[in-house]
Amino acid sequence: MTPLPKNIIQIAISAAAAVLFAGLAWYGYDTVAKWPVSRVVFAGSIERIPPDALEALASGIRSAPAPISLASVRDAARRLPWVRDASVRRRFPDAVEVAFETHEPLARWNDAALVSNRGEVFAADYEAPLPRFRGNDAAAPVMARRYAAMAAALAPLDSAIAELRLSPRGAWQVKLESGLELEIGRGDVEPRLARFVAAWPELMARGIEAQHADLRYPNGFALRGQPPRAPAQKGRA
Repeated sequence: MTPLPKNIIQIAISAAAAVLFAGLAWYGYDTVAKWPVSRVVFAGSIERIPPDALEALASGIRSAPAPISLASVRDAARRLPWVRDASVRRRFPDAVEVAFETHEPLARWNDAALVSNRGEVFAADYEAPLPRFRGNDAAAPVMARRYAAMAAALAPLDSAIAELRLSPRGAWQVKLESGLELEIGRGDVEPRLARFVAAWPELMARGIEAQHADLRYPNGFALRGQPPRAPAQKGRA
């Protein structure tokens, strides 16, 4: 019988060792997975998640019969308020770790939800002031992407965006905190805003108190609102 080359023998030994170690690792994981869970560890962004929701999740995990389904835990964690995503793993010997990624709120969405800075619509309680976006759900991502540029373009007006709207046909509307409404339309959004902002100092100097501005003109805009204020008269000496 011809002896086998040394390299073939080494490969065979390495393969057998790999199979053995994989079997031991699986046996160890399978054994740990069958142990009951007595501790639940939360990681990641948990500041906005209601404490009672976290406690209810932890209680459910601890009381679940072994072996616990990590997929089921992950699905339950993803349903908590503010949670965008979650990952779950066993920690030796008796713990489960749940790591959260939460939404970062950008605006209120229509009448009963929020939209994140990623353009994802979600439901959660939030008391701090936010602008309001109005549109269909498919519009949320593009509105989130365009909001910062539009807010920066309108910054010289010294009034933040109170409401941003995008119609099903793609037409933009803005309402500022001052009450001024801007009809921007579907195209040339940045040039139209820039043209209006450039004319704003003159409008103020002339005492024009506009309530509505239609920017959908090729070379200008139309205003609707109060007539210009009369210049203040100096008192007699």
